[in-house]
Amino acid sequence: MTIVQSQSYHRVSVVGLVLITLLCYFLSFPATGFSQQNYSSMEQALFSGAGLRGGSGPQSVNWIAQGERFSYMTSVQQGISQIRTFNPGTGEDVLVFDGAEARFPNSGQAFSFRSFEWSDDAGYIVFQTRFEPVYRYSGISDYYRYSIENGTMELVAERAFTAQLSPDGNKLAYHKDGNMFVYDFSSGSARQLTFNEEDNVFYGRFGWVYEEEFGLVQAWSWSNDSRYIAFWKSDEREVPLFKTTNFEGTHPEWFEIPFPKVGDTNPTVKIGVIDTRTDQLTWMNHNAGDGYVPRIYWTANEAELAIVSMNRAQTRVEVIMFDVHEGQGVSAMSEDSDVWIDVFDFFAGIDHYFFFPKDHKSFFWISDRDGNKHLYHYDLGGNLKRQVTSGDWQITYVHAIDAENELIYFTSTEVSPLERHLYRIRFDGTDKQRLTETAGNHRINMGPDGRFFIDYFSNIETPLQVELWSTASGKLRSFETNEGVREHIQTFSYAPRELFQFTASDGKIRDGFLIRPSEFDPEKSYPLVLSVYGGPSAQGVYNQFETNMFYQYLAQQGYVVANVNNLGSGGYGRDFEKAVYLDLGASEASDFVETAIWLSANHSWIDGDRMAIRGHSYGGYVAGLTMGLFPGVFRAAIIGAPVTDWRLYDTIYTERYMGLIDQNADGYERSSVITHAPNIEGALFIAHSAMDENVHLQNTMQLVTALTNAGVDAELRIYPLGDHSVAYNAPSFVLLHKAYFNFLERELKRR
Repeated sequence: MTIVQSQSYHRVSVVGLVLITLLCYFLSFPATGFSQQNYSSMEQALFSGAGLRGGSGPQSVNWIAQGERFSYMTSVQQGISQIRTFNPGTGEDVLVFDGAEARFPNSGQAFSFRSFEWSDDAGYIVFQTRFEPVYRYSGISDYYRYSIENGTMELVAERAFTAQLSPDGNKLAYHKDGNMFVYDFSSGSARQLTFNEEDNVFYGRFGWVYEEEFGLVQAWSWSNDSRYIAFWKSDEREVPLFKTTNFEGTHPEWFEIPFPKVGDTNPTVKIGVIDTRTDQLTWMNHNAGDGYVPRIYWTANEAELAIVSMNRAQTRVEVIMFDVHEGQGVSAMSEDSDVWIDVFDFFAGIDHYFFFPKDHKSFFWISDRDGNKHLYHYDLGGNLKRQVTSGDWQITYVHAIDAENELIYFTSTEVSPLERHLYRIRFDGTDKQRLTETAGNHRINMGPDGRFFIDYFSNIETPLQVELWSTASGKLRSFETNEGVREHIQTFSYAPRELFQFTASDGKIRDGFLIRPSEFDPEKSYPLVLSVYGGPSAQGVYNQFETNMFYQYLAQQGYVVANVNNLGSGGYGRDFEKAVYLDLGASEASDFVETAIWLSANHSWIDGDRMAIRGHSYGGYVAGLTMGLFPGVFRAAIIGAPVTDWRLYDTIYTERYMGLIDQNADGYERSSVITHAPNIEGALFIAHSAMDENVHLQNTMQLVTALTNAGVDAELRIYPLGDHSVAYNAPSFVLLHKAYFNFLERELKRR
């Protein structure tokens, strides 16, 4: 149940720019002249987000020339962008691509693109264009190479699934129609490297479940010396099919994908390596069985590939070093656990927990073996050199490894689980230094050599600040101070985030935030909306500026909004995060109930008889489960795109947290919302999409049947054209939030 962030490979996306452009569309609601007015409608609130979020500094930042410069994008008009480069050392700013002037070759059609990738020497850009989605995060595209020097554009791959430049920039590899290809720029021609012709078998492409739940789209990797390409062979022929339709047309078209649900046959995978000099294909002698190969890495040794292997329950991880000429491997290290093991963290935005510097014969691994996620250093033989970091805090992101100077730059929770700060430490664990100063949640975009970084940060009192820093000399400049946000909240009523803590029944502290009604009167009584997600490793409460426009509208309409970092959240250590293992939902629901009761008991202005819980995806699941496990606490629940029974969800995500079904059948039954449907009291509003290929509509339909059989009513809203977000365009987005609001008004404003 994750949203994938694709690997960068010097690649940036313009999707974010398009979304920003859409959200910046401000409906023409004139100010009345009064200070701090309320939004006049739901539409105005939802589309005023740009004024509250403000500017975000340089867009689509991408470090080039080994970190000496970065490129960024500016929007000329909708769908048309410029690409510029900036040198932090000199301040030089250069236009390198003008989308307003570009055309597709041999055509007068304006050139538009979805993303792009730089060559390592910053001499060329490869653009991804004409994107056609396949899964939620992947699709088919054309790829063009653009020369910075002479401005020429050439088509190098047509209707390819993924494409990437070789490290030396001389070739472009790509996956198309189940096979791997390579385009040689010196000859100007492409050749096919693999020759699979079987349906649902792919050389260099993942199936849905790997892409969704292991966080990568590209199922292949160039070697550091540009000679070899390692790839996954994925065989989905035995995986059951999921089918759905949007019900359009006279005879609806059915969409189907291989989708393994709990206990089903998984895709089988093998790792192959192609020598692009000889086109020789060698299979690595590794059989994952019904387990997984979630990651592969090229090491600093020539022709050596590290394969990361896991068992199906994801409680064992092993790193095996392969000689790609012979295909034989030697186990380098392994780790076993009585709970799940992570190899990446979607919520922290980190795609990898293993790091193999290309110019240092060693690797690093983030493990929580001592109770917190810390960095461990190994030689390539798998011998532990040392534990680099330690303490009652967690590493959340490794930004750069400077092998030449043996320095590591990372973000951690050392200051507070509610904040993220940047640190530097030596390979030997000495000389740890904190590099970010201001209290708050810092998001770092750092060059690959660690010389420069852009710091995006805010706190509950300060809107987003964007600053450029040198790790040697300190702050270089501010890109964004967002004075406009301060002006916005002088015009429109703003309800800030307030942090709170309480001690739960297990004796552990829970962190939360609340948002008071805009025109707050402590003598009045207000309804509470507890907005939750709550899934394993996620975290909803940070010391950061509040910008959720639906929350702001609710506050203006007299609601208290709150959230809590429940048991299972990331940032608090292994025991806190993994306490939910094999029993999803129970601890989270208990925390939500304790939070709501504590808030109403400790704030006389919160009405404990008028409380609602709201969530989407995993949040929809726990909102529904809370209503069943603790009937009568919440008067109402908004349940968006919920999993209602983990037996209906995919193998990799579910079995990671719930274990294998034949070993935890009672846990699966106990964790199902459907099991507890007869106990539900209060009003339910359920929203889902027919085309949700992530959490299938089947979940909601089975819950509705269980509710009906138990005589429990629910309001149901189905968007046939939507995806896992439910809403699929601006009108549906507004309508959905109006429906949510009207539901809350009916259920919580009545006495």
